[in-house]
Amino acid sequence: MDGEPVCLRDGRVVVVTRLRPADAGELGQALLDSDRETLYRRFCGPPPKVTPGLLAHLTELDFDRRYALVARDEAGEGVAIARYEATSEPGVAEIAVVVKPGWRQVGLASALVTKLAEAASRHGFREFTATYLADNRAVADLLDLAGARQVIADGIADAVVRLSSPSPEKPSTVD
Repeated sequence: MDGEPVCLRDGRVVVVTRLRPADAGELGQALLDSDRETLYRRFCGPPPKVTPGLLAHLTELDFDRRYALVARDEAGEGVAIARYEATSEPGVAEIAVVVKPGWRQVGLASALVTKLAEAASRHGFREFTATYLADNRAVADLLDLAGARQVIADGIADAVVRLSSPSPEKPSTVD
């Protein structure tokens, strides 16, 4: 499997690649199979209906203004997705990450966000924004580690993270 291997804190290894249109079927099935709480936390409410149009939107990317990575286990099954999408504000992209329950708390989300931030910086973005349920401690902790400025109102948190300048010496193999 092509991609960049990432060793997690528990010793497991995932391979990170760009999300492709060919991944639409697997993504759709993952959305259908996900537990209600995960979906509610990811979408800050009820999830959208899984349709061919939604799957095309999620997987047909330009890898500049819309960028997504998938982490796969040793069997090739997707275990996490991280994405950013440009907002209407120049230099700002919204970020979202979802990790299967058995793959949480081992550094996978952090690794994916780091790779997204590197790609976003190379593509001219200077900030990530994230909107999440304020009681989602895992997301809040991840954003705290990244130095996010967070505002909470009515149970919804909005965060802004300033990105580092791109490092010219080592481009990512997934970009």
